[in-house]
Amino acid sequence: MGKKVEKVSIIMPMYNEPRIKENLKEVIITLDKIIRKDLKMEYEIILVDDGSNDNSRKKAEEIKNKRLIITGYKNNIGKGNALKYGFGKVDKNSEYIAFMDSGMELHPEQLKRFIEKITETKADVVIGSKRMKGAIVHYPLTRRIMSMIYQLMVKILFGLKVKDTQVGMKLFKKEVLDKVFPKIIVKRYAFDIELLVNANKEGKRIIEIPIRLDYKFDTRIGIKPIKDMIIDTLAIFYRLRIIKYYDRK
Repeated sequence: MGKKVEKVSIIMPMYNEPRIKENLKEVIITLDKIIRKDLKMEYEIILVDDGSNDNSRKKAEEIKNKRLIITGYKNNIGKGNALKYGFGKVDKNSEYIAFMDSGMELHPEQLKRFIEKITETKADVVIGSKRMKGAIVHYPLTRRIMSMIYQLMVKILFGLKVKDTQVGMKLFKKEVLDKVFPKIIVKRYAFDIELLVNANKEGKRIIEIPIRLDYKFDTRIGIKPIKDMIIDTLAIFYRLRIIKYYDRK
């Protein structure tokens, strides 16, 4: 028997993405090259419609490809919920699970470096970072400042030894998410924090690599999302340190 071909499942949450058809075409072309041709691996894309109220899903369904699975639900619940829902649809034979935004702010060609890094270093989780040397980031100063303040808050509360938790491209060994996802409660704003905090608690090795990011959407953030993210983050701290919720089996 020949060597088993490794497989990566890419989960892409979507909410009202007007260019989803064009984006999916580019994602498929890119992944055919970097994963199938260059890395000699297999892949599947799981696009999760997080309750879009436009015709995004209809446009996505116009793409016919055996490696594309389109799923979702009616009401908008949040990116975290979409990722967790998508995880329930992954091929049981996949060794790796990648998260990737559907808006193309992070080009899918970067995923190759994530896969190479996780296999070379034997890490459990590889996450993108806007703050590492080599990162190329185009977004407003106000957003940078808010991000820095939030990451300082995360470091103080949880002691995570990473510089950036919020980049939309992440790669996990499937066994990590098998262990951690059942404990995840946050559905929207602080999902990434809860996931990484629990992976860290399980002793999983998390490493960062620099990314190239170009925001293509309105970067203004309202007061309510900021308040909700802080509340969600403090709730994670409460569950972790006060009531020891994550220690329960």
